Amino acid sequence: MTITDKKTEVNLVDGKFTVAEARDIISALIDQKINFHKVQRLSIWEGNEGEQADFPNGRIVELASDKQKAKKFLAALKQQGLNVRITGTLEITVEE
Repeated sequence: MTITDKKTEVNLVDGKFTVAEARDIISALIDQKINFHKVQRLSIWEGNEGEQADFPNGRIVELASDKQKAKKFLAALKQQGLNVRITGTLEITVEE
């Protein structure tokens, strides 16, 4: 297979949602990314079993913080009875 394009995009989320739907979508996406990092961390730990090692939690902490920030934002909108639009595009680029 020959790759000619150096970049592509995946339209992951694009639509108008109620606050409850938006909260579910955002939480699910962030939770999946947190779980990815936890599995990666576990994989590294298993490879270094028996050694004292500290594994970076920075990205996990950052994602958890972003999740809380989104929840607060959406909670404020819910009180006003507003809907939201979520647009999320993944940009995939070839690195050489």
